[in-house]
Amino acid sequence: MVDERFIRKRISALREKIGVSESQMSLELGHSRSYIHSIESGRALPSMTEFLSICEYLDITPEDFFSENVTYSRTMQKINRSVSQIEEDDLKKIVSPLLERLKKT
Repeated sequence: MVDERFIRKRISALREKIGVSESQMSLELGHSRSYIHSIESGRALPSMTEFLSICEYLDITPEDFFSENVTYSRTMQKINRSVSQIEEDDLKKIVSPLLERLKKT
């Protein structure tokens, strides 16, 4: 079961990973400078709508948010989402030659 501390710590960790301050993130989400600080310090929790906005801002899915193993950069997250939409046979045609080429370098 996920508790409030996990949510606070996860927002903080993901925010720090992309190099954004609490106040910058707050303002870019359309809130006062202290909005994210109030969440991370335990004074407040985001509503479901705001949680989804935070995920969008961090460029992750809600599933990724709750998956502690997901620590990809924004670029890797975009690549993963794009790759997941490619048919398996087409993916093999792309990846196999690429991996072989990378092994040679």
